Amino acid sequence: MPQGVAGELFVGGAGVARGYLRRPALTAERFPPSPGGDRVYRSGDLVRQITDDVEYLGRIDQQVKVRGFRIELGEVEAALLDNPAVAMTTVQAFTSVRTGQQRLAAYVVPRELVSVEQLREHLARKLPDYMIPFVFVTLEALPLSPNGKVDRAALPPPPVAQPDMDDPTVEPRTVVETFIAQTW
Repeated sequence: MPQGVAGELFVGGAGVARGYLRRPALTAERFPPSPGGDRVYRSGDLVRQITDDVEYLGRIDQQVKVRGFRIELGEVEAALLDNPAVAMTTVQAFTSVRTGQQRLAAYVVPRELVSVEQLREHLARKLPDYMIPFVFVTLEALPLSPNGKVDRAALPPPPVAQPDMDDPTVEPRTVVETFIAQTW
């Protein structure tokens, strides 16, 4: 790509693997041949070159990193849609105002009355805890773009705190805990 234009990052050279062991379909997808004939790794990262630096702009797919784990938002959406009480859903990452950390927010259009606790229990049976959204927002309908896709920019911002997910901070209970808390 020309300098300053966004594009997908491909990585090549001596330190890059040749593919995935015994997974030819995934290897063909993620390790395409380069114009020089060698294989390169298709990272899924959107970048642009600025002078001698490469600026990271985000992901091309819907993969996000939350608490050190890479998460495909589509997996969380699929697990939510397995619940018969959920008609439509979308999940996105947001930065918590209080902690500055990435969190997941699930936007749910219910078919019937369903509580946040029921949704969490449903997801806990299917997903690891780091993939369970921090907040759930119930909507009458998801905002759609003119071509019928979810308009993520039109989603309301997630609430700062959810009633059943208060601040997990535990106040110091002993003199030692108080000393450590004051120190940090």
